[in-house]
Amino acid sequence: MLENRPFDTPRFLSRQPLFSDVEEHALHRLAEACQLRRLERGEMVFHVGDPCEAFCITVVGQVKLYVIAPNGNEKVIELIGPGGSFGEALMFLGRPYLVNAQALADTTLLFVPRQALVNELEADPKFAMRMLAGLSRRLHGLVGDVQAYALQSGVQRVIGYLLRGAGDEESELVVSLPVSKATLASRLSLTPEYFSRVLRELEYAGLIEVDRRDIHIKDAHRLATYQTTGA
Repeated sequence: MLENRPFDTPRFLSRQPLFSDVEEHALHRLAEACQLRRLERGEMVFHVGDPCEAFCITVVGQVKLYVIAPNGNEKVIELIGPGGSFGEALMFLGRPYLVNAQALADTTLLFVPRQALVNELEADPKFAMRMLAGLSRRLHGLVGDVQAYALQSGVQRVIGYLLRGAGDEESELVVSLPVSKATLASRLSLTPEYFSRVLRELEYAGLIEVDRRDIHIKDAHRLATYQTTGA
């Protein structure tokens, strides 16, 4: 349900990589057309086949993009946290959504309408370049995912996820899983059982400690170089 509540939309947009170089007056025009929507945990943002007339930016919360296979299994395509956006490419193609989107927690989304973006694109070529850069980053990320699924073992995928964002100087750190293990396993193209088995293997090797959703990494350097013959 759409709500009216105090929210500085121009300022929020200016902090997004896609709009960081956009002039202030253009941001205000765009902000006037945007809509803020609040969803409860489990509520659907859209379904496969729904018309795509806007793209979304997560303000708070988290959104799961997923599809349902013919056998009924769910495949998580992407998890979108605060500041993340989705739906841009299909919006410009004028095609319906190809995935489902569901709030994994109480979530607030900013909907940016297609027509408002088109108006700004026609008025400012630099705006178009920023949009293309954002879409290119998303494509690069998806290609990286495909490469990981094809070239990396399940163990390597789990380790890569746990160490994402870890600095070279870090040794011990704690990773809090933002979603259930089953959802994360689907995101990594693993079964929940295999994902749990990998965590147990790493724990048995003395590399991590699992405390519900908190993963305590004892030695990030050892974990990064961990090798297994069973992956």
